[in-house]
Amino acid sequence: MPDQDQSQTTAELRLRALSRWDDEGGAIATPQPLHADVAPFTHAEIVQLRIRAIAVENLLIAVLAEGTDRQRQVARDMAAYIAPRSGFTHHPLTIDAGQHMTSLIERAEHYRTIAS
Repeated sequence: MPDQDQSQTTAELRLRALSRWDDEGGAIATPQPLHADVAPFTHAEIVQLRIRAIAVENLLIAVLAEGTDRQRQVARDMAAYIAPRSGFTHHPLTIDAGQHMTSLIERAEHYRTIAS
């Protein structure tokens, strides 16, 4: 990629990616439920999702533990950035998501110190 095309800084690219967060994943109201013909999750499917979430969290902790201080700081910055859209009130799940991200980073730092 030519140097002139690299005019956007890392911070600008990160801000662009984060600004899309509010508009994706169902933030837009729809007149009818999405995928109304899809059956609700079964208990077994919910258990499998929980298992997968635990596995992904632990993989993320391992990756962050092996990453650089700068990478962990970027993850902390992103956790601090999570906020409700302008004009909306804080939602407990949004606040919990940021706190959970910070917890994962702290667990990675702990793992890093005991694995060294």
